[in-house]
Amino acid sequence: MISGNFFAELKRRNVYKVAVAYAIVAWLLIQVATQVFPFFSIPDWTVRLVVLLVVLGFPVALILAWAFEITPEGIKREQDVDRTAPVAGNTGRKLTAVIVLLATVAAGLMVFRFVRSGSGGTEGDRAARSADISSKSIAVLPFENFSQDKANAYFAVGI
Repeated sequence: MISGNFFAELKRRNVYKVAVAYAIVAWLLIQVATQVFPFFSIPDWTVRLVVLLVVLGFPVALILAWAFEITPEGIKREQDVDRTAPVAGNTGRKLTAVIVLLATVAAGLMVFRFVRSGSGGTEGDRAARSADISSKSIAVLPFENFSQDKANAYFAVGI
């Protein structure tokens, strides 16, 4: 098979578009998992599981995109689709619209996260955070040997 024909066939079967859409949705899922799971006290291994499943699902999505075609009648095997009919143009525009929509949502979430994490907050917020930290903190002061017996000075130094 000539490599030019192979890449043309990938484009005709919308494999490139599925790969881009999958990458965007996978990124969104991983971001949601890393942000939401700790809030609900879900263990850290579940975030790793989500990442692993997303990575393992990528080749599966590409194989399904290669083997099946989305037609106006529904999902059909690629062998059953008439190659001369211009089906890819209609479904390609829908898939492109979905990809653009997901990319816009992803970019918006990324900007929101950077803006939210970049702002230090007001002075009142910082003071409240430092008051919370200091109320939970402990201070350890050095011990001094006030006794007349200097032989026990090692005890104060050790503590």
